[in-house]
Amino acid sequence: MNKFLPFRSLKIHYKLLEVSCGGYLWLPAWLMLVWILWKRDLMEMQVNFFIGLITDIIFVGVLKAIFRRRRPAGNQPDMLGSIGPDVYSFPSGHVSRAFYIAYFFMRLYPVHIIFQMPLLAWVFSVSASRILLRRHHLLDVFAGMLLGFINALLISLIWLSEETSIYLVSYISDERIEGGEYHV
Repeated sequence: MNKFLPFRSLKIHYKLLEVSCGGYLWLPAWLMLVWILWKRDLMEMQVNFFIGLITDIIFVGVLKAIFRRRRPAGNQPDMLGSIGPDVYSFPSGHVSRAFYIAYFFMRLYPVHIIFQMPLLAWVFSVSASRILLRRHHLLDVFAGMLLGFINALLISLIWLSEETSIYLVSYISDERIEGGEYHV
């Protein structure tokens, strides 16, 4: 597909999709969001989502370290933040994270239906871009899809309650919780 002019000119878009699903972006951004949107009724969703992001990174890192599959031959070594096991191909961490995010916001904490179609378009665009950028083989992308789905199922099984989520966050930052020891 990259030999055709329209697809070759979309490489910058593929790179933006790559950045949009990087763990180095999601983890700090989500932590900032927890402190910016400091609401008791959102704390359960925020903590469970963050735990899913962490488990996703752990699962992908362990599987990449085990399998150590090389990236496709046409891959350019220009991926931002490829350290440790991330230099390997199997499974696709970006696709895994995208599928986890989509499943989370479509099933575990459903967003309004108007946001679901753009979310699905983003997920499938990220998946296609991983192949078109030659970062992954097709099997890597399918494994990433499956891993993201399994991670979302795991999070649904270990879902933390609102009280537990608030306790975890207050353990880190007690000063912002109503009634906390250092409440201002």
